[in-house]
Amino acid sequence: MTPLPRHCAVVGPGRIGSALVPALRAAGIQVSGPLGRGERCPQADCVLLCVPDAEIGQAASDVMPGPLVGHLSGATTLEPLAGHEAFSLHPLLAVTRRPVIFEGVPAAVAGTSERSLATARALAEALGMTPFEIADADRAAYHAAASMASNYLVALEDAAERLLATTGAPRELLVPLVRATVDNWARDGARALTGPIARGDEATVERQRAAVEERTPELLELWDALAGSTRGLVAA
Repeated sequence: MTPLPRHCAVVGPGRIGSALVPALRAAGIQVSGPLGRGERCPQADCVLLCVPDAEIGQAASDVMPGPLVGHLSGATTLEPLAGHEAFSLHPLLAVTRRPVIFEGVPAAVAGTSERSLATARALAEALGMTPFEIADADRAAYHAAASMASNYLVALEDAAERLLATTGAPRELLVPLVRATVDNWARDGARALTGPIARGDEATVERQRAAVEERTPELLELWDALAGSTRGLVAA
């Protein structure tokens, strides 16, 4: 039988902890929390640590032996949970506001035992997520890829917004383009690439570069790096 916990204690009142509590309750699981720092952790089948990565080890040491202990970090291995039968469960989504929709979201899971891994999978599935395994040795690469796909995309679009602002046009004009590009990449991968570099129109690229250098010189290094990467993609 799939070991879905009957009672979970959620430690950490931040974005993910606050989002998990109602979602777990909606899945029929009794939940305590989200608990803040120093609050006594009640007896539970499972303790979910929704704290910053650097605080996972201390938070785990505060949990008395007995329940399964899991963390929600994408980059952290199971090492900070040593001393517990442990697992990790990382929803692959950006949590910026509530309500958070977990349905259909991929979730990276790992466990120190068959039972703890099965519990991570069961929790993911109870929330409507699709679990997939990521080994400890692959955590840093997995999380770096996630950061590139999400965090760095926001940084890139902010750079585009700053350059566009020099023309007096609002960032909203870029939104349909960004959405279409993401949809095309989801469908076609690297074949979704368009634009002057893909066409071999280096004269246009040089005019673009000159405009960046003139109007937002602080973005020139980023522009050159991205143009170089795009040329490599075209040549591949």
